[in-house]
Amino acid sequence: SSARSAATPPRGWNSYDSFSFTISEEQFLENAKIVSETLKPHGYEYVVIDYLWYRKLKHGWFKTSAKSPGYDLIDKWGRPLPDPKRWPSTTGGKGFAPIAAKVHALGLKLGIHVMRGISTTAVKKKTPILGAFKSNGHAWNAKDIALMDQACPWMQQCFVGINTSSEGGKLFIQSLYDQYASWGIDFIKHDCVFGAENPQLDEILTVSKAIRNSGRPMIYSLSPGDGATPGLAARVAQLVNMYRVTGDDWDDWKYLVKHFDVARDFADAGLIAIPSVVGGKSWVDLDMLPFGRLTDPAAAYGPYRNSRLSLEEKKTQMTLWAVAKSPLMFGGDLRRLDNETLSLLTNPTVLEVNSHSTGNRNAQGNDAERV
Repeated sequence: SSARSAATPPRGWNSYDSFSFTISEEQFLENAKIVSETLKPHGYEYVVIDYLWYRKLKHGWFKTSAKSPGYDLIDKWGRPLPDPKRWPSTTGGKGFAPIAAKVHALGLKLGIHVMRGISTTAVKKKTPILGAFKSNGHAWNAKDIALMDQACPWMQQCFVGINTSSEGGKLFIQSLYDQYASWGIDFIKHDCVFGAENPQLDEILTVSKAIRNSGRPMIYSLSPGDGATPGLAARVAQLVNMYRVTGDDWDDWKYLVKHFDVARDFADAGLIAIPSVVGGKSWVDLDMLPFGRLTDPAAAYGPYRNSRLSLEEKKTQMTLWAVAKSPLMFGGDLRRLDNETLSLLTNPTVLEVNSHSTGNRNAQGNDAERV
């Protein structure tokens, strides 16, 4: 159950660092198989499909990007459906159920990335909302619940806010999570909802309830986390299982170094391992581990590279993530997994500290001593 799974910081693999938004069924299942063979014995159990799995990708003179509106596939109720060109086993309205069955057969759990709000494709089509009754002759549709002035800042033409105080807004969100539960989803990465810029506390509360009402345990993870403070985190920690507290972390010391003070501040605030209403506990998420074979942010089909972090930098990152009790989500393409990366990810002492240490705090020292 979710309660058992999030009793310690979750571990797994996420497709974003190595595939951006273009990952296919074949690539995903190849990576999942390697997780089950090499990382699962060390507690890595979630395999997460990151963003835009519902976007039709165009090639040639016009390439679909993360910001291209109008290419999102939805069902008749305005809910996202996987792109069948990249995910052939999902055709005919099956959604991710066939993928979940394969992942579960590997002894793993399936996660998906979802954007907050509602797709502008659904708003333009005024798709009806599942479960909505007519009142005064009018049945709720996507346009009625859309908050056009609350678009996601980095995907403004693609996703807009939802009026979660409306009957239709609540019903739409419940219909999403009922669908994900029916597919067999075990982990939700909910994006564009958290951080100093644009916290969507009402939507987080509504989704937390929808997950509980769906009847299926799911790990509930919030992203991104730019500028998140312990005060802001205290308002959501008991509603979720993990929440990001920094912007995206990439394979450069300038990203890594920012995590030391953040990890200290959240530990000092007593926010590690707060009991959560969705089961288990909630954990401060320092973002994915950018080791091994990677691509660029928002890249489509390359360029690819090996992690630019030195071995000492990777050891430092792995140690900090462990003592901060961050979830451990690996981002590299496992088909190119090297022994150095594998030994970092599976170091038994580091993993023991990550799961079972308590009361971890920053050791006092001035900046000159912090090498």
